[in-house]
Amino acid sequence: MHFPALNKENIMSEEKKIGEVRMVVEDHIAVISVDNVAKLNSFSPEMLEQLGRHLTTVNDDDDIWVAVLCPEGEHTTAGLDMPKFFGPAATVKPFPKDVVDPFGLYKRCTKPVISVVHGKTYTVGIEMMLAGDLVIAADTAVFCQMESKRGIAPLGGAHFRYLTRTGWGNAMYHLFLCDEFDAQRALEIGFVQEVHPFGKHKERAMEIARQICKNAPIGLRAAKAAALKFVQDGEQAAIDCIPEIQKTVFATEDFLEGLRSFAERRPASFEGR
Repeated sequence: MHFPALNKENIMSEEKKIGEVRMVVEDHIAVISVDNVAKLNSFSPEMLEQLGRHLTTVNDDDDIWVAVLCPEGEHTTAGLDMPKFFGPAATVKPFPKDVVDPFGLYKRCTKPVISVVHGKTYTVGIEMMLAGDLVIAADTAVFCQMESKRGIAPLGGAHFRYLTRTGWGNAMYHLFLCDEFDAQRALEIGFVQEVHPFGKHKERAMEIARQICKNAPIGLRAAKAAALKFVQDGEQAAIDCIPEIQKTVFATEDFLEGLRSFAERRPASFEGR
């Protein structure tokens, strides 16, 4: 039987049209890759749900201690794949309530999340990175919150996370101008924590993830929860939750290991228990 030769370029093109979010886990680190390179990693509703489900796995799996969001190709994302969200070809549907929201508006990941950004990092790309914890940028990264140029407004958290990251003046400056700014500016205003040459920024993000994994994961989650308590409910609420933090961390094997390692003057070896 004769089979016609497959056109590899057509197959790859068709695959790229679909877009996919993948995850691999190694040594307590989940690396989540966004791959819709043919469309500058624009997000479809299906890709957002895939990302949310991977973040939910990170949240629920005790063997995963930190997540690294690392887009494929030269760009973080150009934003939403608009025809799939609006109009007759839209495939959008209500987001599952039991799934971690990539924008952190409803259900937020409780573990450390590092975002890797490079090239075009537009609209939802900024909002998703600000929903995480740390951002490591390539020197190629350019940012733009352009929704108001299109007659709409940011809906994924930019309206308040710009404030918590950059302060009122910087937030209004970029939200009002809808301008494009580079990685150095993002570093200056606190959007990103480090900037490196393209490629090196990914290596650095993984290095930071490995360093995080040397610390007690339950303690890290408690610290993040307490910080979020302050952001959401204010200083007194953050003070009031200290006894609960103590109760949580002092009851762990990792706490005892921390004491032993200190007494024995050696690095601690934590198990997340």
